[in-house]
Amino acid sequence: MARLRGARERGKWLLDLQNSDGGWPTFCRGWGKLPFDKSCDDLTAHALRALRKASVGTKDAARATSRGLDYLSARQRPDGSWVPLWFGNQQAPEHLNPVLGTSRVLLAWAELDRNAEEALQGLQYLVGAQNSDGGWGGAAGMPSTVEETALAVSALSHWPQECGLALHRGLQYLLSRVENGDWTRPAPLGLYFASLWYSEELYPVVWTVEALGRCLPSLSS
Repeated sequence: MARLRGARERGKWLLDLQNSDGGWPTFCRGWGKLPFDKSCDDLTAHALRALRKASVGTKDAARATSRGLDYLSARQRPDGSWVPLWFGNQQAPEHLNPVLGTSRVLLAWAELDRNAEEALQGLQYLVGAQNSDGGWGGAAGMPSTVEETALAVSALSHWPQECGLALHRGLQYLLSRVENGDWTRPAPLGLYFASLWYSEELYPVVWTVEALGRCLPSLSS
């Protein structure tokens, strides 16, 4: 009961953090003019998933979820993708990372409305951005990385019937990187102010374990 009560309290904190545009910011609710209080696609997806897990179960939570989905719908780009605020790709156009953003947002749609038109358009973008080696980079045509491939595989795992071939090829890419031992080598993904790029050693490990864990049933069958 204590854990459930704590989850609900944190869920209420998330409700208070939601911006007027329906999205969620990084640190604080505000006017949307600074990176800290500006709504962003991937964090909004995280917040929606957290609210669902918290089982807040109130009309306020349902209204916040609806507004959050409306925000994501409005933020979807014409090609079906979403872009994150804090993550980027040094080789992609404008240093954006639509593969990461779309992968994160699709996880929310998978849990809330997997047959939504926005979700299917996002899937189409993600499958179309897959490289010939089976992996993904930050955008279509960018060199494959463990991090972005793992995130894409995690997202596609919710649509195994619709994206079976792309999912299988992505898994094979990840397994090949694990087998040759270079899967723990991080790629630069973080972008803060003034193009201050950074890499995180935990990202390739945690995201690959997540992706393989989500696909374990299909791997063992």
